Amino acid sequence: MSETMRAVEISESGGPEVLVPVTRERPEPGHGQVLLKIAYAGVNRPDALQRAGNYAPPPEASDLPGLEASGEVVALGPGATGLSIGDTVCALLPGGGYAEYAVTPADHCLPVPAGMGMKEAACLPETYFTVWSNVFQRGGLEGGEVFLVHGGSSGIGTTAIQLAHHFGARVFATAGSADKCAACEKLGAERAINYREEDFVEILKAEGGANLILDMVGGDYIPRNLKALADDGRLVQIAFLGGPKAEVNFAPLMVRRLTITGSTLRPQSDLAKARIAEALKEHVWPLLDAGRIGPIMDSEFPLEEAAEAHRRMEGSTHIGKIVLKVAG
Repeated sequence: MSETMRAVEISESGGPEVLVPVTRERPEPGHGQVLLKIAYAGVNRPDALQRAGNYAPPPEASDLPGLEASGEVVALGPGATGLSIGDTVCALLPGGGYAEYAVTPADHCLPVPAGMGMKEAACLPETYFTVWSNVFQRGGLEGGEVFLVHGGSSGIGTTAIQLAHHFGARVFATAGSADKCAACEKLGAERAINYREEDFVEILKAEGGANLILDMVGGDYIPRNLKALADDGRLVQIAFLGGPKAEVNFAPLMVRRLTITGSTLRPQSDLAKARIAEALKEHVWPLLDAGRIGPIMDSEFPLEEAAEAHRRMEGSTHIGKIVLKVAG
């Protein structure tokens, strides 16, 4: 292995143009970690937040963006178990995915599903960890419940629709165009709501309210989400694309027994992420192996064109996942 590697770093806080190709020293795996030679890296909203200076990496994590990747295990750190050199995996990363090599805890790696390519596998970890932990573990979604996911055509949305539908929920989704709505319904949404033309609150109320809402918008969606919930409903917040502040009447929380919760994945402990990985391997990976669910792919960019990938993502015209091709 070369002692150096190609990478894309954040030169300063700002727009996509601050993503700059560089040459860096190759990292070394620490205790319990593996070194991956990356084939593809997923592009996610938290990468853009980090680029803008609003989502700092955890202590001791790489300052490079990139929270998920697929690749080959090429070195094992002290105490790393469960993997061997030469294994192909997809992995949740603490950072550093926009590079030829990255390190991550061994128990944050999962096998590439049967019949799936490395490009598709790179899209699984960040999205599936986020959806499983928030929709099923934190949100407690059960079969027969009404589930609403905002941003249904995003990587998170397309994953949430498929998983919720598979486990027996009635799925509703919001999206911003007819094409995006059609894509949501094709994946299993009972009804996709064009938020530019329809009021999701009225539609969900007509269905008796949502038992669970997964929201990444925030802002003025927060009070509207509470109105759209059924009694005993739960709102899970995972991002604030519309801002973190809203004017909310909290009295209905007591009267209607509503729950508001949320989480971010990156700051959680290595142990917490390992437990999510274990649950995914048990409950979700068999579905991926069987081809019953899978990532929806939007586009691919070379590593050095990470800025263009970010422009594509932030333009919100994409449906599904965007990846960077790292391996030559």
